[in-house]
Amino acid sequence: MSIVDGVVADLTAQSAELDDLVSTLDDEAWSRPTPAPGWTIAHQIAHLAWTDEVAALAATDPDAFGALASAALENATGFVDDAAAAGAACSPAQILADWRRGRAALADALRAVPDGEKIPWFGPPMSAASMATARLMETWAHGLDVADALDVHPEPTDRIRAVVHIGVRTRDFAYIVNGLTPPAAAFRYEITAPSGDVWTWGPDDAADVVRGPAVDFCQLVTQRRALADLDLEIIGDQARQWSGIAQAFAGPPGAGRAPSTGQEVR
Repeated sequence: MSIVDGVVADLTAQSAELDDLVSTLDDEAWSRPTPAPGWTIAHQIAHLAWTDEVAALAATDPDAFGALASAALENATGFVDDAAAAGAACSPAQILADWRRGRAALADALRAVPDGEKIPWFGPPMSAASMATARLMETWAHGLDVADALDVHPEPTDRIRAVVHIGVRTRDFAYIVNGLTPPAAAFRYEITAPSGDVWTWGPDDAADVVRGPAVDFCQLVTQRRALADLDLEIIGDQARQWSGIAQAFAGPPGAGRAPSTGQEVR
């Protein structure tokens, strides 16, 4: 199995897990608010449906995607919310059908991208493997919002290694998007997978170390939990600074989530 096939398979499985969570909900439950301000469960799934559809367009028709992206970026701070709101106005059955169709088209499109070819996006162009990884990250993060709204706790799997990978790779982006200069020295990451394996990045002798469970790390970098609520060991001044701005998703700095203790987000 190629790298692309492997990540697409994980994306498909992650999407199916979330599909199982929402497909049996009644229409009233789709209107339940999630931790994202102003977003219901319908908004969350509509957002995934729209983004998967647009990613498939980018992989198959770059010119059409370019026109869509240009129009969207005229409303750079609002087009994501606007698209989610438009999708959420549809019936739950329609939202679910659109998402299923879009994610299937995306999987086919990503598998067909020639080796070495980049897919245009709202940020830097990406390889098919990177696009699949980014979609898996978003599916996991928005799925967590849905699970929180329903007060359920899906069993984590090692598929979240892709989310950890993006969290590590976007360290410098988090600094830049906050108007800060990234540290010159690499961090050490020692992340414990749901299976018990330990995933590592960075030099053994790094002065700055981030250590802890993969789920907690993923919640940090997707800004789904405040650092105060996570079981992460952060060693070093630079790592502590990064932990307050960590952001695996594109766009302007996220507001993060307030700690359950009521303290302000760092």
